[in-house]
Amino acid sequence: DWPDGRGIWHNDNKTFLVWVNEEDHLRVISMQKGGNMKEVFNRFCTGLSKIENVFKSNGHAFMWNEHLGFVLTCPSNLGTGLRAGVHVKLPNLSKHEKFGDILKLMRLQKRGTGGVDTAAVGGVFDISNADRLGFSEVELIQMVVDGVKLLIEMEKSLEKGQAIDGLIPAQK
Repeated sequence: DWPDGRGIWHNDNKTFLVWVNEEDHLRVISMQKGGNMKEVFNRFCTGLSKIENVFKSNGHAFMWNEHLGFVLTCPSNLGTGLRAGVHVKLPNLSKHEKFGDILKLMRLQKRGTGGVDTAAVGGVFDISNADRLGFSEVELIQMVVDGVKLLIEMEKSLEKGQAIDGLIPAQK
């Protein structure tokens, strides 16, 4: 069932998508394979600026509040509204008793690659920033980049049978 007033538009490469009236009024997605977060983020910013310019030329703007940031219909996205996710295979680390705590320390969250409330398949997770509020978009992207890099390092250590206690970070 596809509700009235809902639509999705994408570029030819399907690396930039705009989804109207799904969970939020507007969901903007930039994605690609290969892990080049800078390229993905640049595409996101460029596309979002173009969308915002169209809105402004028609007398509208994104709802923004100095205290709350961008105001969206989904409360979990209040603030920047930005969720930067990376699909990464962590079969060993995901079985580690401290996996959940490690993610919390790095202000990250996990979900299956099928979206929220889905289980990981084959140890592949969508790792993303847990926060939307209190940090800039650049800071959130950097948390994900740094966090995923460390998670991969931990996974490689566990593959070799090495302990990861010395790699566990302090709270961010």
